[in-house]
Amino acid sequence: MSGAGKSTALAELGRRGHRVVDTDYDGYASATPDGQVWIEPRITELLDGHTDGALFVAGCVPNQGRFLARFDVVALLTAPAAVLLSRVAARATNPFGTTEADRRRIAADIATVEPRLRATATAIIDTRLPPHEVATRLESLARRR
Repeated sequence: MSGAGKSTALAELGRRGHRVVDTDYDGYASATPDGQVWIEPRITELLDGHTDGALFVAGCVPNQGRFLARFDVVALLTAPAAVLLSRVAARATNPFGTTEADRRRIAADIATVEPRLRATATAIIDTRLPPHEVATRLESLARRR
């Protein structure tokens, strides 16, 4: 979900020396009339090419289900709607969430997309925790595999 703290978690994990990939960037996804989707050969290459240590991948796209079996852990980062909306309104790194239409979309995603993500997640982390604690919990999940 937008504002859940994915970028913040990835930044902290990257500072700790882990390989991190935000699939919103660097050619891992493309825009379609229905929204972004993963470019499947690029995601396959990413997953096939990673052989050492933990790889943390962030993204939420309609075709991610095709790759669920390739991930050891699928963690949903979440927070209450009011927190998510407050974060996106205040952030300077991404303009999504600054318009009323964006905020309506986020609210709709919370109602319709987040339940589907919860159903496929193997772990749920409340990102009202401090960012270092979110990263520590993600590392702990990776170590168990």
